[in-house]
Amino acid sequence: MVSMSVYYSIIVPLKNEEENIEELVAEIVPVMQKLPGNWELICVDDGSTDQTLVRLKTLSLAHPELRILAFDRNYGQSSAFDAGFRAALGEFVITLDGDRQNDPRDIPKLIEAIKDADLVCGRRLGRKDPWVKKVTSFFANVIRSRLCKDGVQDTGCSLKVYRSSCLQKIKMFNGMHRFLPALFVIEGFRIKEVDVNHRERCKGKTKYSFLNRSFNTIADMLAVRWMYKRQLRYHIKKDPRQIDLP
Repeated sequence: MVSMSVYYSIIVPLKNEEENIEELVAEIVPVMQKLPGNWELICVDDGSTDQTLVRLKTLSLAHPELRILAFDRNYGQSSAFDAGFRAALGEFVITLDGDRQNDPRDIPKLIEAIKDADLVCGRRLGRKDPWVKKVTSFFANVIRSRLCKDGVQDTGCSLKVYRSSCLQKIKMFNGMHRFLPALFVIEGFRIKEVDVNHRERCKGKTKYSFLNRSFNTIADMLAVRWMYKRQLRYHIKKDPRQIDLP
């Protein structure tokens, strides 16, 4: 059992990552053990058809801090993050991918940066991705930043640290995990970026293709832009006879 007084909650969405999960947990544990405060690791199995869930259950026998959420089918990464956010007990929520391209050793750096922020985003240096993915990601980030006004250079990096109190005010929608920085900006929260390491995917296969990302991302981008433009902005003139709004 995980103590109720949890300081950090790590959320990892997984789909068919049987070859990576054991090594990922082995990397996360020593990093978190060096940090002050209790922590939990929430692994969300997003309808895996391999042995990911079986291996998670085996790992949980040796790691009491590991909690498992298992979907009955594949719902997508936004749903996996949302389920993890709702289950998290920590004051700070940490997210990273299950393919081991994010480096858990960067977590302390992001935790240090969140002392004066509400969301800290990893910015991948020297990305170890195919050139097509790097080029399309670059242009997508430029367009997204201009449309969504979040000021973040690399929103596609899953390695992030959030204040749980702020995260609870964010309403998630399908595909919105890519636009969480923009949703934080809409709420008036503080965002920082920190350079992080990026590694090659050594095992398993990517779950995304250019086509299945592009069209959905454009639609989501326009939806976030609509929300940004439709924010309520008003100021009340101060009068001693007026009531104060909460």
